[in-house]
Amino acid sequence: MMPAARESLLDAAYTALARRPWSAVRMVDVAAAAGVSRQTLYNEFGSKDGLARALVRREADGYLAGVDRALTAHTDPRDRLTATAEWTTASARENALVRAMLTGCWSDHLPAPALAAVPSGSALPAQRRADGPLPSPADLVQLVRDRAVAVLAGPGYARGDTADLARSCELVVRLALSCVVAPPPDDGVAELVRGALHRQPVP
Repeated sequence: MMPAARESLLDAAYTALARRPWSAVRMVDVAAAAGVSRQTLYNEFGSKDGLARALVRREADGYLAGVDRALTAHTDPRDRLTATAEWTTASARENALVRAMLTGCWSDHLPAPALAAVPSGSALPAQRRADGPLPSPADLVQLVRDRAVAVLAGPGYARGDTADLARSCELVVRLALSCVVAPPPDDGVAELVRGALHRQPVP
């Protein structure tokens, strides 16, 4: 299947999920909304659970791509971490799947595919990817922390100093997650992060 058609199926599944609980989303309706046959949908994802896994993976990838953009949108390290925290809270507010992945709280409305890898029944590379493991909240914290360290610890940064930097980056991620669960007032995320970083070792 062409990547564009696969994305259309995932878009259709995401739109359907916004309108009704995952248990009420029908594969035939997703296929029709994407303009393909139900058999094509099954050929691509294997099952409704396979579709759910691929959808969750795509939203995780989209969130992490936004993290990368936030980390490179500024020159000041503290601004980069603040932007990352703001992106995290905004993504969780706007995307129920991202919120569930970050917090581990999957409501009855959402699909809740197992995080562990499942046996692959297809030779399609896309299907194997859908069958692979999905990130847990702890995985996402580590991924964001490590991406931040990689960007901030540029050339000339002493290797032994990255442990302190990693702790500062993880602090920001976990602070952002606390804001997802208990949102602060307007612009409160930036204020909290800047306050937390005031005496933290950031290059």
